[in-house]
Amino acid sequence: MKKTVFLGALTVAGLAASAAMASTLDDVKARGKLNCGVSTGLVGFAAPDANGRWNGYDVAICRAVAAAVLGDSEAVNFVPTTGKTRFTALASGEVDMLARNTTWTFSRDVDLKFEFVGVNYYDGQGFMVPKSLGVSSAKELDGATVCIQTGTTTELNLAD
Repeated sequence: MKKTVFLGALTVAGLAASAAMASTLDDVKARGKLNCGVSTGLVGFAAPDANGRWNGYDVAICRAVAAAVLGDSEAVNFVPTTGKTRFTALASGEVDMLARNTTWTFSRDVDLKFEFVGVNYYDGQGFMVPKSLGVSSAKELDGATVCIQTGTTTELNLAD
């Protein structure tokens, strides 16, 4: 009985997600433009050049989706988002998709009810210290002062 209820719930959840994705796709096609949420001026990922043309890795992903869906890689509105506004912009429909630095975590996957489509960029975290300190492990830095951007996944990783 429990297995049947669980499988039924999974089926309903899958259908609801498919319906939401289909609705977004229909909206994009009707509008003729993809509203793509990007970071604000992250050079190499998403930043406008001197002429206002957006360039970068995340921008290329937006253009590829626009080309696949609309047949035109230029049919994109780039919407700058911040770490605080990105999820609200997606949930409200201000943007159709996010192509920006967003760590895919278990809690975000479960709590946000968004469809994470896959990892498109891997990065790493590390420490740089003067060689003269002879540090061979991050554990030796316990109690050291380090600089990080607050409110990020990096901060949570450091706390662990």
